[in-house]
Amino acid sequence: MNFKDIKTTLLPYAGIIRFMIILVVSHFVWKFTVLGEESGGQVTFFGCDISAPFVWMSEHIASVVYLFLQWFGYDVERVGDTIVRFANGNGARIVWSCTGIKQSYIFFCIILFSRGPWKHKLWFIPLGILVCYVVNIIRITGLNMIIYNHREWFDFLHEHLFKYLFYAILFLLWMWWEEKFAPLSRKKATEIES
Repeated sequence: MNFKDIKTTLLPYAGIIRFMIILVVSHFVWKFTVLGEESGGQVTFFGCDISAPFVWMSEHIASVVYLFLQWFGYDVERVGDTIVRFANGNGARIVWSCTGIKQSYIFFCIILFSRGPWKHKLWFIPLGILVCYVVNIIRITGLNMIIYNHREWFDFLHEHLFKYLFYAILFLLWMWWEEKFAPLSRKKATEIES
């Protein structure tokens, strides 16, 4: 098989390959440039303190999750600014890495570097970031509801199931972009060539 055959074979998967490359690259750029302690301490970007938005977002998410849990009828309290704890002692601390900021950044990169008209990117990126925010609130609220009776499930749900469901949502958002808006740039390119 020569290079042309490989290119022809992979062409139908070009969008998915682009998505995966952007996802992996943006993940590793984040992983190696944004550093912080899992216990909720200082967050840095190339050594510069960028903790403020993460602290604010951790506190905000904790208060929203607290309100939702109360609304669903749970006997819950906030301990400090970022801990949500049930009367039975189970609960969770919302740390900087639970803010959804990383997922919003990855979504931003995916759409920014995807094909499609800029005029649509200007509204689609904020919409996607809002979706990331809502999904994160649902994820953390749901995780807390489950660990109310099953604390032992926390690690599996937090580190595996809910994390990958979040990335599945990013993929679905990208698919929506790719199906509805990327064809507009292909159509415009075809018209220019004609």
